[in-house]
Amino acid sequence: MKSRATEPPEVRTTRATQLSRLVLVLPFVAFLMALGTPSAGANTLTLCQPTAGELSCVNGTVGSRAEPVGDADVTLTRPDGTEETVTTGDNGRFSFEAPVVGEYLLSLDGLPEGLEQIPPEAQFAGPDGTVMVNVDALGRQYVPALTVRSVDYDSSGTSKTDQLLQAGVNGLRLGLLLALASLGLSLIYGTTGLSNFAHAELVTLGGMVAYGLVNLGGLNLWLGIVLTTVICGLVGYTQDRVLWQPLRRRGLGLTQMMIVTIGLALAAQYAFQYFVGASTQKVVVRTFDSFTVGPVRLSYMDVIAMLIALVLIIGVGLVLVKTRIGQATRAVSDNPALASASGIDVDKIIRIVWTSAGALAGLAGVLYALTISNGIRWDTGMQILLLLFAAVTLGGLGTAFGAMLGSLIIGVVVELSGPLGAPGDLKYAVALLILIVLLLFRPQGLLGRPERIG
Repeated sequence: MKSRATEPPEVRTTRATQLSRLVLVLPFVAFLMALGTPSAGANTLTLCQPTAGELSCVNGTVGSRAEPVGDADVTLTRPDGTEETVTTGDNGRFSFEAPVVGEYLLSLDGLPEGLEQIPPEAQFAGPDGTVMVNVDALGRQYVPALTVRSVDYDSSGTSKTDQLLQAGVNGLRLGLLLALASLGLSLIYGTTGLSNFAHAELVTLGGMVAYGLVNLGGLNLWLGIVLTTVICGLVGYTQDRVLWQPLRRRGLGLTQMMIVTIGLALAAQYAFQYFVGASTQKVVVRTFDSFTVGPVRLSYMDVIAMLIALVLIIGVGLVLVKTRIGQATRAVSDNPALASASGIDVDKIIRIVWTSAGALAGLAGVLYALTISNGIRWDTGMQILLLLFAAVTLGGLGTAFGAMLGSLIIGVVVELSGPLGAPGDLKYAVALLILIVLLLFRPQGLLGRPERIG
């Protein structure tokens, strides 16, 4: 029997390519299988589960996951005029079947004393203050927003100091999750020189896979998070093995490869939209308990997500500084040709970086969906892409520690901009403005090294 060492190189290459293609298919097969698996949630409310081409669902929460409202009457008016009313439990959940395509109206009654419904946004506003849900396709889950506030709500009643404290903690949470996602983006740029515009879609993929495994597949949340991280790591590995390594060996320029990442990002976005629709999909259908420390309110999931991100960020830093793989990664980032001449397997290091980047981005996507965005959408990655690039550019392109620092700054600035007067999504523009101003004075970023030109 021939050993692998005596096989011709082309045979070993063919086998490796076949294995890589198999690994590429497996994560998506698992995701598609999860999409078709009925939920096994322990919620007392019988949640509607969509059936492809036959039945859609209108599922949601009155209030928020952190502060659900029980004993509220939610009425659904179907396109044919028939009505159905359910009363929310302690978790604030409601669920209706939507068997036909059309416009459905939701009305909210019986709120506890002292609470009132926040009027829906213009595009979701129906007659008489109802919330309109446009069921445009069967087989999907639609999650309308039925939010409430105190009758005597007055934003001026909260002191500016309390608002800034809450925003600062929210910014730290956002910054840690951005750092978790941007680490891989920075390491990929450092080892290959490639600006990967499809990296944010790995964040979306993490949320989507977790949605399929946990929400539809009925897996335990923590097991689902672990499996999602592994699957996204495999996707990152396969991307490099099947796509990027062959392109590098063919000498494709960085500009052409960057254009490929843009096309890959667009393809991934529309694939997500095809499989799960345009509405927000929740990874879990239950709420998480919250607590207050002074004026700051957080859920326990917020704290867990921040601790997970912090531990992994510190762990990546220690690996880069203390281990041989980390030293080899920094050597490849500094000078790939010299690293190769020194006996370092550059392709192996790059593949480890791609695998780690996929795993970290996927995990960040799950935590982001659980804590910040209250679910996952097909375009979640596109929404945070500029924040990720702003973070790695601010900290210094190609430096992992710079990505951490830049992410924390961007996260805090984004959240503080709201209490300081930036309306709506303009707070994201404020973060980018600060980036531009800094780069005018320090083009290499905070922790980047200046390069001599000429």
